Amino acid sequence: MDSGLALRAPRNDGLKPMDARDHIKIGMSAERTLVVPPERTVGHFVAHMPMVFATPMMILEMELASGQAINPYLAPGWVTVGTEVDIRHLAASPVGATIRTTSKVIAVERRVIRFAVEAFDDRRRIGEGRHARGLVNRESFAKRFAAR
Repeated sequence: MDSGLALRAPRNDGLKPMDARDHIKIGMSAERTLVVPPERTVGHFVAHMPMVFATPMMILEMELASGQAINPYLAPGWVTVGTEVDIRHLAASPVGATIRTTSKVIAVERRVIRFAVEAFDDRRRIGEGRHARGLVNRESFAKRFAAR
């Protein structure tokens, strides 16, 4: 009788699996600050667009803050990669604005860490949302792509 559950083969690469729940705790957080340079504006990437902080650059800052919140606690040989973003860009910020990005762990699963993220400029909140990062063993990840 098929239970519908897929069984995963045991690891045979000699690498010890990591369970994020053993290392990462809800509430861990980090903050980044950036003064918007022209190279991080939508106008830098798309002709005839305004020179304001680009949405993908705001998301990058949110991802980097999320990684910084947990990287010191990861087991040796493990990293995280972004797997989900659900972000709203609420307001434009010009070149020279100081952007403060925050990230806080809100949920921890075996291989996935979830964050609440926000971004602020000198005057107001400019972005908010959720982000998730997945645990990856650096060595086995590199081997998968070397085989291609």
